Amino acid sequence: MHAVDDSGLRSFRDEARTWLHENVPTEPRPQGDSAARQYDCAWQRRQFDGGWAGVAWPRSFGGRGLSPLQQVIWIEEMVRADAPGMGSFTVALGHAGPTIIHHGDSEQQQTYLPSILKGESPWCQGFSEPNSGSDLASLRTAALLDGDHFVVNGQKKWTSFAAIADFQELLVRTDPHAPKHQGISWLIVDMHSPGITVRPITTLDGQAEFADVFYDEVRVPLKNVVGGLNQGWKVAMTTLGFERGTGYLANRLRLRNDVDKLIDEARARGALKDDRIAFELANIRAEATAVQALGYEGVTSDAQVDLLACVNQVFHAELAKRLHRAALEVIGNDALVRNDTTTRYFTSLPETILGGTKDIQKNILGERVLGLPR
Repeated sequence: MHAVDDSGLRSFRDEARTWLHENVPTEPRPQGDSAARQYDCAWQRRQFDGGWAGVAWPRSFGGRGLSPLQQVIWIEEMVRADAPGMGSFTVALGHAGPTIIHHGDSEQQQTYLPSILKGESPWCQGFSEPNSGSDLASLRTAALLDGDHFVVNGQKKWTSFAAIADFQELLVRTDPHAPKHQGISWLIVDMHSPGITVRPITTLDGQAEFADVFYDEVRVPLKNVVGGLNQGWKVAMTTLGFERGTGYLANRLRLRNDVDKLIDEARARGALKDDRIAFELANIRAEATAVQALGYEGVTSDAQVDLLACVNQVFHAELAKRLHRAALEVIGNDALVRNDTTTRYFTSLPETILGGTKDIQKNILGERVLGLPR
């Protein structure tokens, strides 16, 4: 299934498919922070050198300036070729960069965007806090203005790629007296600044992609505010829109591929003889096709993109958990030892929390789509 099958775009698809066939790394992404970063930087640089970095980003920032449809075709072909994902560039490419394109000033755009596309600077996201996850607007990390700098104190939690990132998109409270959805600013922070401490968090899969980040009198230039002082909530909504939309499209397309692979494995193992497993896999495949279609709609149409992203965030997250739970049943006793299937099951468990919990997404849809009371 393709988002578009237009004769005018077939040559572009063929070009992308050929380049990927010749350039996708054959070696797997290594474990460990420094090795993973090096791998991700090299893959992103290879795409840049080949003219495939930032397909829909403006040419002035190093992208190709192509259409959203061509960006979708590129993502489809990446998934088809089983190419590496964005890895430690997930934040930089998926939402920090697009947010700076949308809200940043010319100096910020020229300073940060080219290095992202060239594979030089991974980013991380500093949004959630120990007591401000689902209720993000209650964040307490403070940034007080001191001359032409802010002084930041506080803590962020579940910060992906913090240990290997060069920069961070950081939400801070810059007006402690304003209502909670106001008085917030979106800052660009150099992760090598004095006063930043990163403490990795080891998760069920044995990896430490997440971290606690502590800020102790960290100085951030005033010019690093994106979108205007105390306008951070509006900017953050843009960021989350990109994160849940284009930034997640590859994951949604991979989900459909994963379903087909699991069905093939179930057939080879004879698991489809179990009517219960066969029925569940059929349902998952149908629902994965719907997720794929919603992902296309959110990227290629102008119709309430943010709400489509919310719908798909909930649908995709819950479906991913079901898929990997079904995979355990397919492999049977092999699930008793650690392997790729069990690891992927563990990593699927936070899906309904990442990028905004399913409960918050359902509240948004209930209020804004169904008209239910708050």
